[in-house]
Amino acid sequence: MGQTIIEKILANHSKYDQVKPGQIIEIIIDTRVARDFGGPNVVKHIEEHGLPIDDPHKTFFTFDTNPTGSDPKYATNQHICRKFARKHGIKVFDINNGIGTHTLIELGLVWPGATAVSTDSHANILGAVAAFGQGMGDKDIAAIWAYGKTWFKVPESVKIILNGKRPEGITAKDIVLNLLHRFGANSLLGKAIEIYGEEVDKFTLDERITIASMATEMGAIILFFEPNEKIYKHFEMRLGRQVDRIFADPDANYAETYELDFSKFQQMVSLPGKPHAAVNILEVKRKKIDSAFIGSCTNGRIEDLRAVAQVLKGRKVAPGVVLKIVPSTDRVWQQALDEGLIKIFKEAGALVSNPGCAGCAAGQVGMNGPGEITISTGNRNFPGKQGKGEVYLASPVVVAASAVAGYITTVEDIPAEPAVPTPEDEVHRQRRTQEHIERNKRIEAEKPTEIEGRVWLIMQDNIDTDMIYHNKYLPITDINEMGQYIFDNLEGYEDFAKKVQKNDIVVTGKNFGSGSSRQHAVDGFLALGVGAILAQSFGAIYERNAINSALPILTYDPEMLEELELKDGDRIRVNFVTGEVENLRNGKKSRVNPFSEIQLEIYKNGGLF
Repeated sequence: MGQTIIEKILANHSKYDQVKPGQIIEIIIDTRVARDFGGPNVVKHIEEHGLPIDDPHKTFFTFDTNPTGSDPKYATNQHICRKFARKHGIKVFDINNGIGTHTLIELGLVWPGATAVSTDSHANILGAVAAFGQGMGDKDIAAIWAYGKTWFKVPESVKIILNGKRPEGITAKDIVLNLLHRFGANSLLGKAIEIYGEEVDKFTLDERITIASMATEMGAIILFFEPNEKIYKHFEMRLGRQVDRIFADPDANYAETYELDFSKFQQMVSLPGKPHAAVNILEVKRKKIDSAFIGSCTNGRIEDLRAVAQVLKGRKVAPGVVLKIVPSTDRVWQQALDEGLIKIFKEAGALVSNPGCAGCAAGQVGMNGPGEITISTGNRNFPGKQGKGEVYLASPVVVAASAVAGYITTVEDIPAEPAVPTPEDEVHRQRRTQEHIERNKRIEAEKPTEIEGRVWLIMQDNIDTDMIYHNKYLPITDINEMGQYIFDNLEGYEDFAKKVQKNDIVVTGKNFGSGSSRQHAVDGFLALGVGAILAQSFGAIYERNAINSALPILTYDPEMLEELELKDGDRIRVNFVTGEVENLRNGKKSRVNPFSEIQLEIYKNGGLF
């Protein structure tokens, strides 16, 4: 039987000649990265447990979430990492460098067929060059820094074929928003995606990065492109050696194959709150905006900035609109300066910042306030992710055109005169702000394998890590301080931390814990004494973080809810080993999927360490 791309990469880094989906294996990690918000916790784990550093030359810090050091806690955390790096001979890509995953590609620190991990949940962006990248929590990263390897469950692979010609004016961001519209946030959950097609072979490296960067928003483990010769030459020049070609075998086995008509792809915009709520731009045209953001790991590349400059040249940002532009890396920033793009941006009235993640990480320019309407090239627009306002996602050219127009529009429909704010607009803004404010007001020695607890029935799908634990609290490193912030960004459950009781059990829907790799979204539940979380499925990174931290998480089939006749506030008994569940209110019984052997071992150990 042939192998898919991910199966080949994982097999090449394990003791096996071939691997198959569902198999749990140990893999060697070529490149190991911690960022400025996850890095201090990695340092803490290593120092508390007296762990070694397996290979400093394969180990890196990247300061990209808050490269301005504008928050005292971030500045402190960065300094902790710098001191640790000096002590152990670890390279730091400091605040002037930009987004870490992009740096790995630029410098050849990853290559086609390589493996890499980071505390960045978008590390799977490396699938753009057929490298295996995964975002993981700080416990995972600490263990990998110490031993150079980790366990991983081989995922199923899915093939997507784009048939037909690429429509005129369809950017890489439009392509991935069309895919999100088609597949949603969880239909490809936990899968490794491979994309093929005659037009796909022509995609530039920057375009591949844009599309691969939003695999996380699709719920996928990773999204792969088979490299073309131009991309191989990029890495061979960086590495000074031949790079082995990586591709799927003709007889590789895929869980699903989808064929899509590329010629029907449209310009798309994601509605606020959900990246997968992508609609034709015609549905939101002329929606007035207050601000615009161009950047992030999805759209801060030089090709993006060139396209933006074409729109802005000779034009001005509309009155009352703020445009913020953040290149992805220092190399991109310097290239934009050399090509005169920065001058065009400044003359148009934009704010240009130093490279980094920007608004996506709540640590740099790009955030918005209550009632503010933003159009952004970011990868996420979860509530609260880029501030307290509403965020629409779109391509760089649409964002630039909208900034000039004062409302959402296309390049072809930029008006001769921009929209000007009116008193009526301010009334609407104040109302939106008030609505937002009102909405926001509303390890033991012996680990038990069976618990009883009160149920919190939160039947929502795609509860992401920003809803669980908002990114503004990321500088906190003391687990005891984390519990108070759990669910304070999930509408209707802002007071969860005040009302939850020890051993309470959260029962929720699909894809719980999607989004960021932050360990805080697990540790906060541990701090509160939550007994277990039952979900139909979990985000891939969240699942690892929870298992490694000994937070009991279990999956169930939808029939369980009916069989138990479960209601909010019921008391249930759950056995982690047998999977038996009983509703103590009515005596009804059902089952969940029990712990795997590895999960049980880690749980009884009180965590990975």
